[in-house]
Amino acid sequence: MRSKKVVVFPKYKMIWDQLGENITLARKRRKLTAIQLAERAAIERATLRKIERGNPGVSMGAYFNVLKALNLHEDFLKLAVDDELGRKLQDLDLLK
Repeated sequence: MRSKKVVVFPKYKMIWDQLGENITLARKRRKLTAIQLAERAAIERATLRKIERGNPGVSMGAYFNVLKALNLHEDFLKLAVDDELGRKLQDLDLLK
């Protein structure tokens, strides 16, 4: 069964591209080949290629495995950590 294609608006594609580039740079700084990183992350080489290109269709689990293999898994906890809009909405609701 094929999964649905993930649709990302062009203005947000650059965020995915930057994430892929950051992962590629982290791998190169550690002097790891793509094959080595894919093995350490327990993913296929083709999946790592998609991740390094910033493909939003790759599962978050695969992205996490790559970050773990690079010892950057703590960065995963920074996702959605600052929910400024949500806090403002909550505060407005408290004022009622």
